[in-house]
Order: sequence, then structure tokens, then C-alpha cells
Amino acid sequence: MSKNISELSGRKGLENNLFEALGKAAALNGTPDTESLESIRNEFLVGKSTVFGTTSFYDFLRPENQGKKAYVCNGSACLAAGTQDKVKDQLLNHFNAKEIGEMCCLGRCHENSAFFYDGNNYSGKDIENLTNIKDKKAKSAENYFVGCHGKSILTAPAVPVETYFNILKEALIKGKDAILNEIKIAAIRGRGGAGFSMGYKLESCKNVNDPTKFIVCNADEGDPGAYSDKYIMEQRPLSLLLGMMIAGFVVGANKGVVYIRGEYPESIKIIEDAIAQLKSLNYLGDNIFNSGFNFDFKVIHAQGAYICGEETALLSSIEGQRPEVRVRPPYPTQQGLFNKPTVVNNVETLANLPFIVQNGGKAYAAVGTAKSAGTKLVSLDSFFNRPGIYEVDMGTPLSVVINELGKGFKTEIKAMHIGGPLGGLVPVEKINELNVDFDSFAANGFLLGHASFVCIPKTFPIIDYLRHLFQFTAHESCGKCFPCRLGSTRGAEMLTKAIDEQYKIDKKLFNDLLQTMEIGSLCALGGGLPLPVKNALQYFNDELQTYFK
Repeated sequence: MSKNISELSGRKGLENNLFEALGKAAALNGTPDTESLESIRNEFLVGKSTVFGTTSFYDFLRPENQGKKAYVCNGSACLAAGTQDKVKDQLLNHFNAKEIGEMCCLGRCHENSAFFYDGNNYSGKDIENLTNIKDKKAKSAENYFVGCHGKSILTAPAVPVETYFNILKEALIKGKDAILNEIKIAAIRGRGGAGFSMGYKLESCKNVNDPTKFIVCNADEGDPGAYSDKYIMEQRPLSLLLGMMIAGFVVGANKGVVYIRGEYPESIKIIEDAIAQLKSLNYLGDNIFNSGFNFDFKVIHAQGAYICGEETALLSSIEGQRPEVRVRPPYPTQQGLFNKPTVVNNVETLANLPFIVQNGGKAYAAVGTAKSAGTKLVSLDSFFNRPGIYEVDMGTPLSVVINELGKGFKTEIKAMHIGGPLGGLVPVEKINELNVDFDSFAANGFLLGHASFVCIPKTFPIIDYLRHLFQFTAHESCGKCFPCRLGSTRGAEMLTKAIDEQYKIDKKLFNDLLQTMEIGSLCALGGGLPLPVKNALQYFNDELQTYFK
């Protein structure tokens, strides 16, 4: 059935898009009304269950979102920092409780106190200036440190667009086979968390014989604590767009889709402005640089769903379907968006391609380690003395990131949750044993993932943090597989009962739950949650044992 809906949605292509139609219908009141849904389903020839299933899933489309005017960030970084109760109290001076919703996460992890109002994000001391913000007399002045340790690729100084796009001219002259070979030599692995070979993914799509192909940028950076993709989109947008064009040239795609999370309104505007600039310079459209290469972009405004960071759920989302994870095979490179061959990569991965084309695969592979080539952006939260975005060579000691770049911690920390909610929970005593690369983290029982750092202060109970992770997963689960859907809910219930009612959790039952989620879930949301939980049970047993039999 979902394949048929993909075909129906694809009839109108990307210009008249089912998902966008639902978003526009919700713009006025926060959720589409019944008449709008009926009109949309008739236009796109889909059933009531399809449009209702979609709108009832997303945070910013579902009926509960009606009438919301302001949103409080409920991400892990803001939770651990303990700033959000004050934010909500301040908002309640200006709005009633029904007008205040929640968002996760706004990417303001470097200073917390984050909230969303009237199409913009705010953080830090902005909440103290809410009256002027409402009167449109003040804007957020977001500022964070950007640094580098080693090779500067993604943090290199920006150059004029005309100079930068000479890289595309070079690629078009060299040819798609030569460029693909350089990408394979570079041995770049996906920066979104899975660490999959980009060259293999591009080659797989290139080898499919189909005149219609897509490059999709997964800019749904939903990991609380991560804001590295946000940095690229807002401060180096041309690196992302040029990377997508290079990928499109290699595989034979003429359309790029940038799927940007709704929690990043500034990123959406900056990317749309950058695309408009490229069009004004005739760098987009048909026969670019008289090469026969055609390419254009479509920006999709996401509507609040962490699961859309999973590539197949993201594709279903663009099609206007409920964003459920797809069973593989077939893989997206064979049957992706609208059932057409599609390459999905995250922002940071694609933004590396201009450097590889300009300097060659060997130059990129020479940076980092043998199995983790290149650099990695890391996001440091507000518990560091110098929070911000840092680019480091893969293999850089974790101690360098924390002590030299972040300048140490502002307060006593007992653990860092690195790599998003599904990443490893790293106790501070492991700092000197880890390097920033895929293999070092994996060998020690952790996950580098997005390389976001959420610090857990000594005063924050680990049991509360684990409950937060289960609640987050339960809220964000697509619901397709029961190990994730039910397992996360049961886990949250057990932990809540242990915290509030002095209930003693049966360890065997709890471990069985984790094992079922780990091996039975369709994707990394349910399958990845057990990792930080197991880390906590291993390294913080003394603190947790009172809650278990």
C-alpha cells in the first residue's frame, strides 16, 4: 500500500507536494481543519486514513498543536542544565498554558534557556527580554565559538560564491566516474551516525538505470545536543549545496531535496536565500556551465518528528505518508523517494565533497585515521567553559576536545552523553581512553554518532536521565515495530514507578526488555536506546542499584 501512495504522491512531483500541502493547511491554526484535509486527500487521490495518519503524527500538525504560540525546548541539554522551568514560568506571564507547547531540540545547546516564538528561536538571556521580542523590538543574538584542531575543511574561511563554484566546473570537466573514484579514495563515511561508506552509496545509485533520481539531504538534525549541521546550514550553506550538486552529477540526479527540521527556522531561511542566490547567478537549472548537467533544489520544511532522521522514514515524510521506517531491502539507492533511486546523506557528509573534488581523495584520506578518514565536527554544550562547534581530525584524543578546545567543565560532571539520545553514556573517567573516531568509540562500547556532547552534572540523577531517554523514544517512535513502540513505553513506566513509588525493578525483566528492543527493532531508534542504558547500568551501578531488586 505504501508503494502505491508513493506513486500517487509522485504524480505531482516535488513542486505540488502532499506533505507541504498539509503543512500549509496547518499554518493558520497549528493543525489542518477537516475541510482542508478532505480537499487535500481528493486532490492527491489518497484516503482519509493517509492524511489523518500523517497529521496526527507530527508535533506541529497534530490536533494538540492547535492554538500554540510559543514552544519550550525539552531537549536533553536544556533538561540537564535545568533552565527550562524558568523559561516556562516567564512565558506563562505572556501566554496561557494552552498556548505553550514543547519542541525538541532547538540547537541552542551552547547556552540553553531555549524557546521558539513567532517563527524564530531564542536562548540565553533572551527570555528576560520577552516583552521587546513580542513587540518586535528585539531579536536573538545567537553567538557561539567556532574552532578547529588539525585540518580546517568545514570551518575554513568562506570564499566568494563565484570562486567556490569553480569546484563544480572542475568536477563537470573531470566526469562522474573520476569524481566517484576520488570520493571512494577519500573513504569518507556518513557523519549522521551510522558511518556508512558514502562512495559505496553513490556507486549503488549510479549503477541503477533510471532517468529520475534524487539527492536528499537529511537536515533533520534531531539529536538533542547536536548543532553542527545547523552551523553548516547557517554559516557555510554553499558547502552543503555544492556537495549535493556534486553528488547529483555523480549519480545522474537532477533534483536535490533539502529536508530541514522545523525547529531550525533560521536554517530554512538561509538555505532558501542561498538557493535563490545560485539561481540569480545561473548556477542552477538546465545545462549548467554549458555542460549538459541539470540540477535544481527543493527545500522541505519538516514538521517535528525525530524519526525522520532515519532515512526511509524521511522519504515517507516527503511523500506525505506517516513517517514509518521501511523494511530493507529494497534500499533507497534502488527504490527511494517516489520509488525512484535516491541517495540520502546528512549535511556534514555532503558538505565535505567540495574539498574532496578540489584537493583529491588522497588529501582527504590523509587526514584522520585509516578507518575514520577526514575531520569531524563536535558540538559542545553549555557545561563547557568554551562551548561551541569544533572541527577536529578523526583520531583526536577526547581529552584534547574537552580540555584544550572546550577549556574544561564549568561545574563537576559525572558523564557525557555523546552522539545523541542513542549514543554512548561516557563516564568522565573514560575521557583519557577515547579518541574521536568511529572505531575508538565502538571498541569501548560507545557510539560517536553525531558527536554531540550533553553533559550530566554530578547533581543530576542518572535514573531521571534514563527515564527521559525512554520517554523521548516513546514519544518519537514511528510505531511500526512493537519492540520500539511498546518497549520504550514499558521502560518509561518501570522507571517512573521506581522513582515515584519505590518500586524495585526486576533486573532480568529489564535486561530482557533491552535485548528485545536491541535485536527486534526495525531501526536505530528502538535498537539504539539500550546502549546508553547499558552504559549507565555498567558505570553507575552504585547510584542505580537502589532502584532494582
